[in-house]
Amino acid sequence: MNLDEAIRTALDYEGRVHRTYQEAMEKATSEPGKRVFKALCDEEMGHIKYLRERLDEWQQTGRINVKQLGTAVPSREAISQSVEKLQGTVSGDESSKHDTELEMLKRALDVETETSSFYKEMVRTLDADGQKMFARFVEIEEGHQAIVQAEIDCLSGSGFWFDTQEFSLEL
Repeated sequence: MNLDEAIRTALDYEGRVHRTYQEAMEKATSEPGKRVFKALCDEEMGHIKYLRERLDEWQQTGRINVKQLGTAVPSREAISQSVEKLQGTVSGDESSKHDTELEMLKRALDVETETSSFYKEMVRTLDADGQKMFARFVEIEEGHQAIVQAEIDCLSGSGFWFDTQEFSLEL
């Protein structure tokens, strides 16, 4: 796959992820859920804009200028504090109200994982500028996956935080 095809394919992936978060934002019933989905939706729109700019550069000059791609992904500490606040709002009877958010989060995790896998493949197979550009996308998408997984863990009460067991029943 050449860089032109890679950027076009990335736009398809980012479009799918953006639509997933847009739909989730519209269906979410809780304010924390809506905020998480909106933040990720906005971030994905920034990715689409960035990729369109790179594609335009490529088509006009045959080169791309790998500009810094920012992210709104907070630190793990900030994610932890947000999830702790969310956990305080989810209890036995209320958890059923969050079934929609949980379904949408699981769907989001699937599309984020698929998108991240594509970016990893592009880093592995493209030349220098393509590798550099898509390496940043890998970092960001893995951050998105961490946020989504943390939200899933919180809503499902799995006892895990970033794939680490929070407690053990063993003595």
